[in-house]
Amino acid sequence: MSSGTGTLLPRSLIVPALLGLAFLVVPLIALIARVQWNTFWDDITSTEAVQALGLSLGTALAATGFCVLLGVPLALLIARSSPRIAAVLRALVTVPLVLPPMVGGVALLFLFGRRGWVGGLLAEAGVALPFTTTAVVMAQTFVALPFLVLAVEGSLRATGADLEQVAAGLGAGRWMILRRVTLPLAAPGLIAGVVLSFARAIGEFGATALFAGNAPGTTQTMPLAIYTAFNGAGITQGTAVALSLLLLVTALAVLLLVRGWRGEAPRRGVPG
Repeated sequence: MSSGTGTLLPRSLIVPALLGLAFLVVPLIALIARVQWNTFWDDITSTEAVQALGLSLGTALAATGFCVLLGVPLALLIARSSPRIAAVLRALVTVPLVLPPMVGGVALLFLFGRRGWVGGLLAEAGVALPFTTTAVVMAQTFVALPFLVLAVEGSLRATGADLEQVAAGLGAGRWMILRRVTLPLAAPGLIAGVVLSFARAIGEFGATALFAGNAPGTTQTMPLAIYTAFNGAGITQGTAVALSLLLLVTALAVLLLVRGWRGEAPRRGVPG
């Protein structure tokens, strides 16, 4: 009897499996092959590239902070709600994941634009959000928030509420239970969610383009700078390729970090 379940698969599946893998990997190899290594440092340190890189990092960090601030309470609410309510809330949180990013940008514009429900009130007070750096952060938060919520909620749901009930029976208050029991249990999911949210925010394009625009130094993030370069404006294509490689390296680093945290969780006594 074979000890591996993989050997039970039909061998004919190997060919389409390898083709699928090649379809995902070979384009990335082609990207790396196009990098002009002799000018790589100059490309990523040009004024336009530094502006786009700095803006992307700053707004992605801010968006990740908002994801933690808003997402952790939402994840706690979902994880500790009844199954029916949790299912509804989870579905609502998942919607931005399946929406085309452009639709998210239109939705934000209709809500916070000058004629929007909230934007109209803000405009009367002299505050304009669209096509500003703040709009970049909002667009990034909109697309990245579900990653943190689902990661934290999944971690909490896996651990259950038994330890919280024990702490409550010993006289611990709600805030002490949150600090000493709930959040430590959610730590693996929280770390994974933070890393994934940051990666999603720094790579955001569609919602940012519609809601924040593409102004160099103000709203032009790395993805927008890359898109602009390949349309014959802004930074050179060499710089665009170099920035693309930086985004690729960031994505790979994120995957390794998340995998590392999930792999360590069982050894800490928390399900991964």
